[in-house]
Amino acid sequence: MKNKENIHLERQLLDEAKIAKNYAYAPYSGFQVGAAIHTKSGKIYRGCNIENAAFSATNCAERTAIFKAISEGDTEIDAIAIVSSADDVTYPCGVCRQVMSELMPEATIYFEDAKGNPVVSSVKEVMPFMFDNPIPNTKK
Repeated sequence: MKNKENIHLERQLLDEAKIAKNYAYAPYSGFQVGAAIHTKSGKIYRGCNIENAAFSATNCAERTAIFKAISEGDTEIDAIAIVSSADDVTYPCGVCRQVMSELMPEATIYFEDAKGNPVVSSVKEVMPFMFDNPIPNTKK
């Protein structure tokens, strides 16, 4: 059962992701993606996809938002919203799924379907068999 706080966060993140989508630099694919993450500190970070002629240098919206938070020292991410110009649920690519599984494994993911209805998932649902390589010099 969703409570009012979750519904508010869901809508707020989806709206912020739509704003971020407008900043996407996608001259090669024309496919614009926006993401917005929420951290336990209460902050929201937006990200958009940024393409490059050398495709391996392209960065997805999800990673842009995640890396912005991490680079600011805000490492406890609890939710992400992802929207795209496809106007339907757009799931993260494999690289983003792996980054999410390492940096925000317990997070909720919000999408929108073609009718604008929220779709709720989790990192564990989109990446059920996470690559789990222990980080050197840390205790599990």
